[in-house]
Amino acid sequence: MDEADGPNGLDQVRAMLEDGQQPPYGRKMAVSLVEAGPGHAVFERTPDHSCLNPMGTVHGGYAAAMLDSACGIAAHTGLKAGQAYTTLELKTSFLRPLTPRSGTVRAVGRLVSMTRRAAFAEATLHDASGRLCATATSTLLVFDARGKGGNSPETPR
Repeated sequence: MDEADGPNGLDQVRAMLEDGQQPPYGRKMAVSLVEAGPGHAVFERTPDHSCLNPMGTVHGGYAAAMLDSACGIAAHTGLKAGQAYTTLELKTSFLRPLTPRSGTVRAVGRLVSMTRRAAFAEATLHDASGRLCATATSTLLVFDARGKGGNSPETPR
């Protein structure tokens, strides 16, 4: 890494965790990034009644947001200094409903492939009993963020 370019994505995520920080959207949703490494990210939260849809199960957007975050941070760990990313596509499959009785749910993201212009990631969401509840695959656009406003690679999602 060229120090003039700043830290790479993995170093950014590790520094955030070491400082006790959370990605801004994760703070809003009360979803915690609990683990990250090269090509790997884990988010956790225990759904409560504020996450329910009118049918009494956890809203699908809740699971999709956790899976998107896990895919995104897994991809973030593969960024070079000066790079940023944005999700182009997220495909989510819901296999089992979540309820407040699901306990702490865990979204585990994995970077599948990273090229100069795209990243491909996948994630799984399990309930506290270890049952698979949802999966996702994600395509992310990787771009040069140096000298541009807006998205900064120093602010992971």
